[in-house]
Amino acid sequence: MIDQRLRAAVRDVPDFPKPGIIFKDITPILKDPGLCEAVVERMAEPINPETIDVVAGIESRGFLFGLMLAQRRGKPFVPVRKVGKLPYDTVQQEYALEYGSATIEMHADAFPVGSRLLIHDDLLATGGTVTAASHLIERLGGHIAGYTFIICLDFLNGRDRLATFSSQIHTLLSYT
Repeated sequence: MIDQRLRAAVRDVPDFPKPGIIFKDITPILKDPGLCEAVVERMAEPINPETIDVVAGIESRGFLFGLMLAQRRGKPFVPVRKVGKLPYDTVQQEYALEYGSATIEMHADAFPVGSRLLIHDDLLATGGTVTAASHLIERLGGHIAGYTFIICLDFLNGRDRLATFSSQIHTLLSYT
């Protein structure tokens, strides 16, 4: 049921951010409070709150539902941001893109050493950004408890890159 509602709400934007890409836009989901509630409920279902200590959300769309998920499970939320966006002491992780590289960062004191983190983002494609976030969390002494995504582009095999960190990968909508 929710997958049909999501599929109807997700908007395809051709040639964004560059020609040949079909961007999966989740912003129409945000217009429907009932659907937002259903998304959070379904993402929270498989997560035992006793197995996670913190929820991390990846900039920027990962903040939207990541914070709601953290609140639903009674856990703190920490942002994973693009470089230069956090005001305090940070730790950075560079990663490769198709053409070039990018850098993400977290506050150095984002969570206590030994914490188990659930990472949330809106979409899993190749897994580059979320893999970088996983490395960053491990560098800060955290452990990856699992992942949640609204959408997974299965044909890009991002799930395979995450399996070395955690087998707990939950998605609500897949495109093959």
